[in-house]
Amino acid sequence: MTARAEDGPGESTLSRRNWLRSVPVLAGSLFFQEQSWAGGQLEEPLADSVRTALGAAIANSAPPVPTFASTEARLAYLRWLSGMSDRLYGRKKSFGERIEFLQTVWYETRRAGLDTSLVLGLIQVESAFRKFAVSSVGARGYMQVMPFWTRVIGDGDAGKLFHMQTNLRFGCVILRHYLDRERGDLYMALGRYNGSRGKPQYPNAVFGAQKKWSF
Repeated sequence: MTARAEDGPGESTLSRRNWLRSVPVLAGSLFFQEQSWAGGQLEEPLADSVRTALGAAIANSAPPVPTFASTEARLAYLRWLSGMSDRLYGRKKSFGERIEFLQTVWYETRRAGLDTSLVLGLIQVESAFRKFAVSSVGARGYMQVMPFWTRVIGDGDAGKLFHMQTNLRFGCVILRHYLDRERGDLYMALGRYNGSRGKPQYPNAVFGAQKKWSF
């Protein structure tokens, strides 16, 4: 069953209808956990080939513009987007900000070959969807990326980790790298991402949060 979600403050029904082009909105609610995770990725020596590949993976900063092979695929994406927007309303009141964020997460996860619901769960656990979050060990932004990564595979400007797309790009590329290193073992890759490899608390928290973002 589908239903139209209520418009948030300052959002006109007309603007939502025009944007969704009559795509049904899936209503939903989401409770966010506030626990802070102080872990962070650990700097490790990288082979030159790996460093080059990771650097290339984060180099293109073009805005994420979804393209679809069919109208059906586009409509499925719009249904996902509106459903996730409803769930994220408690954290991001601005409709435009929610859409930009979710569109970028969708784009970057697919670019890195990751499950979008998993990455949304990771962001919930890492930063509670706070763009300017900083952990006790210095990890930054939505995906709590450690500043050393900008030196290892970027231009060295750690301030860019507070830029939404840059942070999501780095976070997704790093998680993909860890997943490849762990030969597809997501449990171990998540532990490595948090600097707690082999310990259950962090992966279990992400898996638990992921369920709230399944669609």
